[in-house]
Amino acid sequence: MSRFNLVLPPPRRSWAATLTFLADAGAVALFIALGRRTHEESGLSGYADALRPFLMALLVVWLGVFLWQAFAMARTKDSTDALAWRERAARRLMAIWPTGVLVWVVTAAGGLALRAAGGGGLSGGFPYVTFGVLGALMLGWRLVAILIRRRRA
Repeated sequence: MSRFNLVLPPPRRSWAATLTFLADAGAVALFIALGRRTHEESGLSGYADALRPFLMALLVVWLGVFLWQAFAMARTKDSTDALAWRERAARRLMAIWPTGVLVWVVTAAGGLALRAAGGGGLSGGFPYVTFGVLGALMLGWRLVAILIRRRRA
């Protein structure tokens, strides 16, 4: 007799991974919007051009992190539920360390590299501001989410 449960569980969906990605994408979008407003730039086309390299970097790092988390999480010996490990992996995506820090650093560095490769400017303190603001936004929302979750428990 097989030790695996061949009966499929009822469909469940963990929205943690989706919401975590959307929060990171929102942080990147807010960073670009604040920067363009600070420099009194307007126009949707310019916004999209500034946003593109950072969103591309975010997508790449998210794919890598999600796969890393999914493969790194060992299933517990008792669990034959295929969705249980997926839900644990999705919750770990909201962690500040190491996931949040990795997503922040790769998004900032990758976005800056893609921006430079596309002919965008990296003058002055822009790289420092990029790392600082993206760090505050991308790690900040995770900290708030952790505090809210702990308070509810």
